[in-house]
Amino acid sequence: MRNAFAEEITRLGSADPRLVMLSADIGNRLFDKFKAMHPTRFYNCGVAEANMISLAAGLASCGLRPVCYTITPFITARCFEQIRVDICYHQMPVMIVGTGSGLSYAGLGATHHSLEDMALLRSLPGMRVLAPSDSMELRSCLRTAFAGEGATYIRIGKKGEPVLCAEPPGFTFGTWRQVRTGAEVALLSTGNMLPSALATADLLAAHGITPTVYSCASVKPLDTATLARVFAECETVVTLEEHGLIGGFGSAVAEWLVDRELPPKARLLRFGTGDHFLHHPGEQEHARQAYGLTPAAIAQAVQATLTPAY
Repeated sequence: MRNAFAEEITRLGSADPRLVMLSADIGNRLFDKFKAMHPTRFYNCGVAEANMISLAAGLASCGLRPVCYTITPFITARCFEQIRVDICYHQMPVMIVGTGSGLSYAGLGATHHSLEDMALLRSLPGMRVLAPSDSMELRSCLRTAFAGEGATYIRIGKKGEPVLCAEPPGFTFGTWRQVRTGAEVALLSTGNMLPSALATADLLAAHGITPTVYSCASVKPLDTATLARVFAECETVVTLEEHGLIGGFGSAVAEWLVDRELPPKARLLRFGTGDHFLHHPGEQEHARQAYGLTPAAIAQAVQATLTPAY
C-alpha cells in the first residue's frame, strides 16, 4: 500500500502545484521520485509529528494542500491535540495518512500497534475517516480526498497486502463497494480485513450460507443507505476491522443502529481487537490469532447466530 501511496501522491503533485508532502522521519527513499520532481514541496519534519501537523495547518491556511505521512500511532495518538485544534477547529484541508495501521507492525510491539486511531479521529468534528482495502482502493480514496475540502484521515497498511481490484474502483464519501452478493449474512469489512472477509465468506459458503460482502472504506461518513438495507434484509450483519472494538468501525455502525426508530431485523456482530494489549511478540497473523480475527473464528461465530442453525 505504501508504494501505491507514494506513486499516487507523486501523480497528484504533478497535476496540482498546491500539493505539499510532509513526512516525519520516514519514507525518504519512498518519496525519491516526488522529491526529484518537486524538490521545493517535500519536507522531512523529523521525529516531531506534532510540529508537522501544525506546519501543515499553516501551509493550508496559505492556500496549499498538505499531505502528512508517517507510522499510524505517531501521526494520530501522539499529536491528537494539534489535529483537533490546528486542523479540525479551523477546517483546514489537510490529508493525514497513517501507514502500518492496525497490526501491520505487530512484531514491533504495542508502541507500533494502532488500534485506537479511528476511534480518536472519527470523534473530531469535520474529520473524514477512510480505510481502503488495497492499493487500488487507496488510489481512489486519495483522488477523492484531495479533490474535496476539509480534513481527511486515511489509514493504510504497510506492504505485501493482496491487490483485490484490477483497477482503482469508483469511490465517494459515504458509499461502500459491494464485493459479493448474498442473502442472510452481510460482512462489512473495513481496511485490510477484506481478504479475511472473503475467506470467511468461502467458509460459510461451504455450509450453504451465502454472505454479501462489502468493502467499507468510508468509515466516516458511513454508508447509511447500505446499512438500512442490510439490517432490513439480513439475519446477521458483521463488522470486521483490525482496530479496537471500542470506538472503531463496529462502534460507528452500532451508534447508527441505536439511533434508528425502527427495530432492525438483523443482529449486529462485531469483530475487532479486545480491550487489552498484546504483551507477547509475534507478527501480524500471530496477533490476529491472539485477538480471534481469523476467518475460521469469525465463520464459527456467524454460524452460531443463524436460525435455524446451519
